[in-house]
Amino acid sequence: MGVKSDCEETGTSGRAGRRNWRATGWATCMIAAIALFAFAVGLVRFAGTVSEQARHAATGGEAADGIVVLTGGSSRIADAVDLLADNRGRRLLISGVNPTTTLQDIRLKLDSGDQLFDCCIDLGYQAQNTFGNAMEAGRWSRANEFGSLVVVTSSYHMPRSLMELNRVLPDIKLIPHAVESSRLDLSRWWASGDTVWLMLTEYTKYLLAAVHIRLGDATLSGDETGDEVMRARAG
Repeated sequence: MGVKSDCEETGTSGRAGRRNWRATGWATCMIAAIALFAFAVGLVRFAGTVSEQARHAATGGEAADGIVVLTGGSSRIADAVDLLADNRGRRLLISGVNPTTTLQDIRLKLDSGDQLFDCCIDLGYQAQNTFGNAMEAGRWSRANEFGSLVVVTSSYHMPRSLMELNRVLPDIKLIPHAVESSRLDLSRWWASGDTVWLMLTEYTKYLLAAVHIRLGDATLSGDETGDEVMRARAG
């Protein structure tokens, strides 16, 4: 009976190893290609949702018990105050306000009646990110026994905001009011490098938030109150 030499055994083992590496490489490339394709499809759908919400906001919408605006742009707050003036909600929460900002500061920047600021606008100082906005809005909504909210934020930020709010307030109806910047043409987002980058960044944040929601539980407990939401005062 013949015996294979060490060289023959080494050569056979080497060829098998190279085949295994090639197979692994092809499988890795296929998985990466599928993941990239799925990401691209998701990005296009995300951008379509953003554009659709911006168009819907321009045509008006239904009223709710309260209005919450997530800070990040002066036009968001102006739109939210206009909605309050149009009776789209009974009270307005401005969430994520800088600790040094007062209601009087906001009043001076906007051309709105003093009556709204005296009676119906609250400032939330606790939130530092979108999840914090959702928690702050949750405490405020429960404290006021609201069953529905108009949510005001930038159109590209709306999908993530609604997802975070739905996690905290699953039983409250959310009505999006997206604010679109005049500098962004979201209907043709692919035509501008800056807008493409904005969509990529926000879609990635959306996916990371979705994973975080799947892995964790951030629902407010029943005994939490609105104590951390500071009632606005004109000082």
